[in-house]
Amino acid sequence: MMRNEQVVYAWLYGNVAASGNLTTDGVKLYSYNLLIGDRSDSQVRIWDYTASGKYVSQTTSCHVGLALRCAGAPFLMDPS
Repeated sequence: MMRNEQVVYAWLYGNVAASGNLTTDGVKLYSYNLLIGDRSDSQVRIWDYTASGKYVSQTTSCHVGLALRCAGAPFLMDPS
């Protein structure tokens, strides 16, 4: 089984991957079945499902934080 960090890097490089409740089709990143990230050739977007945004769960908040660290994203998108 892959580690969550490997799933995020697979997403950033456009590859399909899964590890428990963090999955990607290579374009979209999901925590459970909730879309938390989307990428194109020119942009990486990560939605703020953390305690300071629209909190869903501790696990999803950790997935968002990991995606931010791996992507080096400067800010979070408002999920509304």
